[in-house]
Amino acid sequence: MPNPNVALVRGAVTSPFKRAGRPGAALPADRIVLPAAPAAPGPLDAYRRICGFTDPGPLPLTYPHVLGFPAALRLMTARRFPLPVVGLVHTWIEITRHRPPHPADPLEITVYADELTPHRRGTEVTVVTEARLAGELVWESRSGYLSRHRTPATPTPDPATAPAPDSTAPPPEPPALAEWRLPGDLGRRYGAASGDRNPIHLYPLTARLLGFPRPIAHGMWTLARCLAETPRPAEVHGVRADFRAPVLLPSTVTHAADATGFRLRGADGRVHLTGRTLRTPDPKAEPGTWTVS
Repeated sequence: MPNPNVALVRGAVTSPFKRAGRPGAALPADRIVLPAAPAAPGPLDAYRRICGFTDPGPLPLTYPHVLGFPAALRLMTARRFPLPVVGLVHTWIEITRHRPPHPADPLEITVYADELTPHRRGTEVTVVTEARLAGELVWESRSGYLSRHRTPATPTPDPATAPAPDSTAPPPEPPALAEWRLPGDLGRRYGAASGDRNPIHLYPLTARLLGFPRPIAHGMWTLARCLAETPRPAEVHGVRADFRAPVLLPSTVTHAADATGFRLRGADGRVHLTGRTLRTPDPKAEPGTWTVS
């Protein structure tokens, strides 16, 4: 298993020598494969506790992403990776569970970079994580990571040729279900359980060095905590989540959810996370349709 701490040091050393947005930049074709192995009971139990998962059965929907994190960090801190890892922001994730893996299943984890695309605020890379059991793909995720840098100015559209505004009403605000008080050491506790010890999550000093007034919660913790509150989590086969704003620690946030999705909002009304889940197919539904919750 790649050592995340070594990768973080390597990323800190190599980042100043990389320039995001460089013309002609290309992703390495490397695929990092972690040998098949079951989840370690101790870290898995700690992860369930810190995120609020109470089902002792299948792995939590987000856990294979945690298993693949050391490999993803190794990939993104490699010399040939075109973006500096310092300042890289996790902006979205899509997870699909083809069938629920269990803790004793020896999962083979593969991680690779799939896409490098321009973004209005910089350059975004898509990183793919796949989990296989005896050669069968049972779980996969796609994550967007944004490297911010100057981009060409976007021209102002001509009103005469601009498309008509979308008249579709925005989705209603989901009802608030719970208020969570997040302690200042949440980043350190989640980092110990997940292996993600990025300095922006740990201490006020290390967070300030990277541009934040206080430590921020891991985006993957906010997603996992919301999923832990989802009714009948064993039926959830996928999720799409967007990380919209960092959650400073300590703080108080409100979890809201309904049949269409979920979100996490701060005390000041700022939206930190939005998402929606997909449940297993309804046998009475038309082929190819899914129940959204």
